[in-house]
Amino acid sequence: MTANTEHPSLLDLPPLTAEHFAAVEDKIASLLHTRCDVVAMQGEALLPLEACIRSAAAPGSTALNIVTGPYGETFGGWLRSCGADVVTLSAPFTGAVGAQEVADALREHPGTGLVSLVHAEAATGNTNPVAEIGAVVREHGALLMLDAVASVGAEPLLTDEWGVDLCVIGGQKALAGPAGVSAVSVSARAWERILANPQAPRRSYLSLLDWKERWLDGGRKALPHAPAQLEMLALEQAVDRIAAEGLNASITRHRAASAALRAGARRLPALEPYVVRDQDAAPVATTLRTPAGLDAHEVVAAALAADGRVPVQSAAGVLGTEMLRVNHYGRAADRAVAVDTVRALADGLRTLGVEGEGSARDEAAEAAGAAWDAVLAG
Repeated sequence: MTANTEHPSLLDLPPLTAEHFAAVEDKIASLLHTRCDVVAMQGEALLPLEACIRSAAAPGSTALNIVTGPYGETFGGWLRSCGADVVTLSAPFTGAVGAQEVADALREHPGTGLVSLVHAEAATGNTNPVAEIGAVVREHGALLMLDAVASVGAEPLLTDEWGVDLCVIGGQKALAGPAGVSAVSVSARAWERILANPQAPRRSYLSLLDWKERWLDGGRKALPHAPAQLEMLALEQAVDRIAAEGLNASITRHRAASAALRAGARRLPALEPYVVRDQDAAPVATTLRTPAGLDAHEVVAAALAADGRVPVQSAAGVLGTEMLRVNHYGRAADRAVAVDTVRALADGLRTLGVEGEGSARDEAAEAAGAAWDAVLAG
C-alpha cells in the first residue's frame, strides 16, 4: 500500500502547544463577538451542550426550555435528569418562538434561573430571534444558554451584546470544519451559577469547572490533557477561512442560499417551504413539505437519482414521510448548488409522475438564481 501523496502527512506533527490552543480559542471568541472565557472542548458539540446544562442546572432549580426542534427536546431530558423543574415552551416547527411568549412564560414562572434555546434548528429549518429573547431573559435575571452550532458563520451571533451566558458552537455546519471539536463561551454570571451548583460535574469529561480551574485560572499556560490536535488545527483553518472571506460575506452567502431554495421550491409542483415565514427560515437548511400521498423519502431518492451531488436528505423521525431537507451550509451555500438542487428536485418529481405547468423546472431554477442574486445585490 502506498502513502497518500495528495495531502501533507497528518502524522508526526509537532505537539499542539498551550499557546497555540489558546490562540485558537481567541479566534473563536472574536467570531462570537465575546470577551468572555472561551473553552475549546475536545468532542462533538453535544459535549459542551450537555456540560452547560449539567453545570448550570442545579437540583430543585427551574429552567425554561424552548423547543422549536429535536435539539430543544434533548435539552429538556438533560434538564430533568439534573433534577430541575422544567417549563417547556414549544413553538410549531413551521416557525419560531417570539420574545413575548418567552416573557409571558418567565412572568408565569418567576423563579426561572436558566433558559435554554437553539438559535437555528437545521433539522427543522427554523431560526429564533435571539437578540429579542436575550433581552427578555436578561431583564428577568436568568441565564441564557444558546445552541449556536448551526448558526455560527451563517447568521449574526453577537454573544455579549445579546446577553448570551453560555454559547455553544461546532465546526461542522456553516464553518465547513470538523465535527470532532467544539467550543463554549462562559460569562462571569454563568461561572458564578456553576460554582454555586454542588452537582456541577467535576473530574469529568463534562466538567466546565475542570477547564476553569486547570486551564483558565492558570492563565492558559498548561493544557490539562492531550488535545485533539488534528481537529483543533482543522477548526482553526475553518475559522481562518471565514475570516478571509469575511464574516458578513459568509452570512450573506448563507442567506442567499436560503432565499434561492425557498424561491425555487415555490415554483415546483407539490413542494412548499415547511417554515412558513421567510424571516423564520434558517440560513443553513431549507425544509420542504410534501403533500399527503407523496412520501418525502421517495422524492429525496428520485432527486438524488437525478443528481447525486445535491445536498438533499429526508427528515428524521416522524417527520420523515412529509418533510425533506436541503443542507445548504458551509461550502454548499453556493449559487450553483442551490440551482442544481432545484433542478434535481424538479427532475425527481417528474419521474414520480408529478408534473408542473409548462417549464416548471426551468422557471424554478431561474427563480432560485434570481433570488440568490437579489440577496447578494443587497
